[in-house]
Amino acid sequence: MSSAALRSAVQQSRRSALARSARFASTSAKAQTLKERLAELIPAEIENVKATRAEHGKKSFGPVLVDQLYGGMRGLPALIWDGSVLDADEGIRFRGKSIPEIQQALPKAPGGSEPLPEGLFWLLLTGEIPTQEQVTALSKDWAARSSLPSFVEEILDRCPPTLHPMSQFSLAVTALNHDSAFAKAYQQGISKKEYWQPTFEDAMDLIAKLPNIAGRIYRNVYGGGKLPAIDADKDYSYNLANLLGFADKPDFVELMRLYITIHSDHEGGNVSAHTGKLVGSALSDPFLAFGASLNGLAGPLHGLANQEVLIWLRKMQSKIGENASDDAVREYVWSTLKAGQVVPGYGHAVLRKTDPRYMAQREFALKHLPENPLFKLVNQVYNIVPGVLLEAGKAKNPWPNVDAHSGVLLTHYGLNQMNFYTVLFGVSRAFGVASQLIWDRALGAPLERPKSYSTEAIKKIFKDKTA
Repeated sequence: MSSAALRSAVQQSRRSALARSARFASTSAKAQTLKERLAELIPAEIENVKATRAEHGKKSFGPVLVDQLYGGMRGLPALIWDGSVLDADEGIRFRGKSIPEIQQALPKAPGGSEPLPEGLFWLLLTGEIPTQEQVTALSKDWAARSSLPSFVEEILDRCPPTLHPMSQFSLAVTALNHDSAFAKAYQQGISKKEYWQPTFEDAMDLIAKLPNIAGRIYRNVYGGGKLPAIDADKDYSYNLANLLGFADKPDFVELMRLYITIHSDHEGGNVSAHTGKLVGSALSDPFLAFGASLNGLAGPLHGLANQEVLIWLRKMQSKIGENASDDAVREYVWSTLKAGQVVPGYGHAVLRKTDPRYMAQREFALKHLPENPLFKLVNQVYNIVPGVLLEAGKAKNPWPNVDAHSGVLLTHYGLNQMNFYTVLFGVSRAFGVASQLIWDRALGAPLERPKSYSTEAIKKIFKDKTA
């Protein structure tokens, strides 16, 4: 059979499997669990990858420029991840679905209007929209797995409040490796074909325990009393909000549902996602891999950006006052640029339009906090900055990204501790990192080992070559 015919057969097999699954879902008395559905999908996807490699594996896929080697591998096509793809014009798509599409399609909490992150995790793993029943079951599963080992609680309780929340977060996640199902199974000699199963269990445990970790850090550092228990009848975002002390604000709970969903994944090449994949490729368990991801996310060029936006906005507000004119805002933007600084929250390494994640948060603000003074300023900036940046020639993409909005939403509800914001980002990013690790183990992804060159080697390669 030719490679093209093989691929066609695999695709037909996958369609048939999906059709059988749909019939099963409509007639079964008990909905499939996420792990059961994933177990059905993995064999067909393995064949799909084999067929793709057989047909296209020896083909060249884009040139590598010397500037890319020196420029942080920017734009270098070097990774495969089906969970999300970042398009320069459309923004992020999760399994082919845009943010507005997932906001519409994913199940909601009773009385809520924002998508539940549980549904997004199901989508990332399977490519399918789960039912309300399946999402509820996933919420309960995570609640059942949510307790922390006592020694991890002790680690967090012994951290000085001056230790950055992200450092505490990374410590706690890494310590969870103590009970890793994958590490134990690997030591016992599990078959490579079964690697994905204990990885799945670790990933589920990891995601389930993050609200308790985040809540404990928040209350230890900023106060707030004893940590409440996880409510098994509530969804993941409600429990996170409750552990932080904000569950009495229903709109904040809704914000957490939106926030976790849109921050969950941003293709495989960003620092936190790629770090998780790289460390995981050494067969480090998901706790070690995600702990490394968090250390990358903590950097000012990655997860700290929304803090920089908020600081800049407050400085502007203190100088020009609330309800300032457009001219005053424009003048302040120009003063920022003339001082050799960037306008935080604007521009993106890949996107060439307004970030759809920004727009989702903007719509939330217009609905829930239209009169908030900082949001009004964000709105003015949104209308003014792109024109200034274009005039100044400072950006290929003068449009706002996700970080230009999130801090203002959090402060509106009283979560003013900016050093904690990246912890929320980390809770969200676990969904994407965990999904990718599960699929990497299912597909037998190899150890990552790119080739490096010295500057002298580069010179030698091009020494006797013309243009």
